[in-house]
Amino acid sequence: MDIKSFENLVRTENTAKRFLTSLCWKNYRRFCIRCNSYHIYRIVGKRFRCKRCKYTFHEFTGRWINKLRIRCKDWLWILKLFELELSARKISQQIDLSYPTVLKAVTLIRKAIIANSDDCDLLSGEVELDEAYFGGRRKGNRGRGAFNKVPVFGILERDGLVKVEVVKDVSARTLIDMTIKTVKRGSIVYTDKFRSYDSLMFCGYRHLKLDHKKRFSTGKVYINGLEGFWSYAKERLIKHHGVSKEKFPLYLKEMEFRYNNRNNTIFTQLTKYLVNLVPDLL
Repeated sequence: MDIKSFENLVRTENTAKRFLTSLCWKNYRRFCIRCNSYHIYRIVGKRFRCKRCKYTFHEFTGRWINKLRIRCKDWLWILKLFELELSARKISQQIDLSYPTVLKAVTLIRKAIIANSDDCDLLSGEVELDEAYFGGRRKGNRGRGAFNKVPVFGILERDGLVKVEVVKDVSARTLIDMTIKTVKRGSIVYTDKFRSYDSLMFCGYRHLKLDHKKRFSTGKVYINGLEGFWSYAKERLIKHHGVSKEKFPLYLKEMEFRYNNRNNTIFTQLTKYLVNLVPDLL
């Protein structure tokens, strides 16, 4: 979305609300968010009631955007500045909202990203696997030296998407189970010589290994794409000046989302996520 279009959206509170409402209801056709019935009617206070189940709701009931008392116009500004990778503190300095409020808002955006992160097919074709460690003060490799760091497993489809998850450990069972859930059988998988990957060849994959101690690539056998993602994520996480282990998965999924959409503008996509219904809320 270009600057002029965005300025038109935030010109007034009504224009901002109209835009968000259009994303909530396709063709403005409203339905009951509890029983999905289209038999509803308007009541006082800009609310609606379902004729079937008698549930009463308003435009944003049950959606991420409704979890904080923030004006529609301010929500759009937060989303725009979040798209530009400003921190919560810098966003709060740009708009007339407190830092705690903005921090809660960007946390909701990250939760909405996670809620939509599984909406993709299995990765296939040529796929790279690797694990990395985030946080902690000691540098080191797998196992020894990884004290107090968060293990992350990454899977990247060449010329496609990357999928990353925080894992409890880097054992064979953990990494193989996630690979089976994420990568289509018959794909070519590239890894280094870490022993946890040894059983991939027995799981329906063509497994090609690279010995990093000797070289970083041999023809098409490399994991440079995934290592590029690790650098991409760590470079952006540094500006947050430390992320707690509890909140780290939120930031990690944000990095996954940004990387997968690095050639696109993400404002509209983020806005659609924010106005989606919260899973398992009702």
